[in-house]
Amino acid sequence: MSNFKTIARLLLLTLGALAIHGYHPYAEDAEIYLPGVEKLLHRELFPFHVEFFQTQGNLTLFSRLIAFSVRLSHLPFDYALLLWHVFSIFMLLLASWKLAARFFENEAARWCAVTMMAALLTLPLAGTALYVMDQYLNPRNLAAFAGLFAVLNVIDGRLVRAAICLIFAVFIHPLMVWFALSFCLLWLVFSRLEAKSPLTTPATPTVILFLPKIFYPTSIAYHEAIRFHENHYILQWQWYEWLGAIAPILIFWLFEGLARKRGMITVARACRVLTIYGSIYFIAALVISIPQRFEALARLQPLRSLHLLYMLLMIIGGGFLAEYVLKNRAWRWLVLFVPLCAGMFLAQRSLFPASDHVEWPWAKPKNLWEQAFIWIRNSTPNDAVFAINPLYIELPGEDTAAFRPLAERSSIADANKDSGTVSMFPPLADLWWEQFQTERNWKAFMVEDFQRLRDRYGVNWVVLQPPGVAGLECPYKNEAVMVCHIGP
Repeated sequence: MSNFKTIARLLLLTLGALAIHGYHPYAEDAEIYLPGVEKLLHRELFPFHVEFFQTQGNLTLFSRLIAFSVRLSHLPFDYALLLWHVFSIFMLLLASWKLAARFFENEAARWCAVTMMAALLTLPLAGTALYVMDQYLNPRNLAAFAGLFAVLNVIDGRLVRAAICLIFAVFIHPLMVWFALSFCLLWLVFSRLEAKSPLTTPATPTVILFLPKIFYPTSIAYHEAIRFHENHYILQWQWYEWLGAIAPILIFWLFEGLARKRGMITVARACRVLTIYGSIYFIAALVISIPQRFEALARLQPLRSLHLLYMLLMIIGGGFLAEYVLKNRAWRWLVLFVPLCAGMFLAQRSLFPASDHVEWPWAKPKNLWEQAFIWIRNSTPNDAVFAINPLYIELPGEDTAAFRPLAERSSIADANKDSGTVSMFPPLADLWWEQFQTERNWKAFMVEDFQRLRDRYGVNWVVLQPPGVAGLECPYKNEAVMVCHIGP
């Protein structure tokens, strides 16, 4: 197939993936990543309480990359975010196609692998609270395709190119890159071992896991922050989440035997590496979850290794599925992918029921909370400081819309996303805990409570739900949200 036809098909799959999984540019972790981009573009924004997004943003070039692209292209910010998101999906599918081409000679197997990836982008990864690719732009999306290209290049023996991909990934997401790097190192180890012994002879490499010395004395405040992120600890997972972590390892073990029988040397080696890779990180997750002295290591989140494991499972599993089950029978492809895509679409609609499935940058948002946040952006001073229900992102109808990046205003700490930053950066724990404590009885707040927030943290605006609080002036109201000013 010509390169032009391949690119055209990948573009169609990219648009199909967007239609299936939706697009919500200001959802969830956008609260952490996008304010840094906005502050680079407009220095006057977020003059207060920037610790919870700048601490993490300063460790990555993501904010600078996106801000540079906006300045260079002169595109509106929302349009640039959409293009970057589409680009991320396309690059992930391109990397999947190229990897599938290394594993399978059959073209149908290659396309099944890529189609499987496109259909399952928002598949939850066991209990990690991650997807293969999120419904919005963030550093993980860029690191995902960079990691796959690194794997591709190390399989091809192009170590310089692999190193370039890993360097890009480490500057974009310093945590996720280590999983691709560890796969690459294991691949090189197995390549040397198998050069000395036939593939049919089981290799028994000795793998030593080095854990970096990142211990930090934890506190009560840190323990409270971690309570919002129990997914960091495998012992807190449900049984089906454990199954989601163990099953891929067993599947790759079976795939290795199948590939060995068919003489598929590259696939067999990849499956063997992935079996060891998955086992190492699973054991590491258990080790750091049991003794309390390893609690700080939990922020390494070793089971984020499932991200790469699942992506390669889709590629290799999709290829085998085409060769053994689907073959060239169009009806079999339809029987598999139509219900699968429909199920993924419906799952996303259930996650964002109050929002448009694809939130186009030129359209007014359907979500009432987003409408209120946009009013705040357009109608309040840049130096305004807001308080909002610390659990607002969990409220029905809110659809995880992030306040800071959409409203472009400073706010004091929330419970969910800011505690996530604390889980990675324990020195912020006391600051977060102090602010969170002042908001604990949010539903019972009266005017005097808001005035205390004003005196202590400079809060002069507040986002409430109807009927609000008597004594506050509220220039904006809709059926779900009120925006009120705290007077002198």
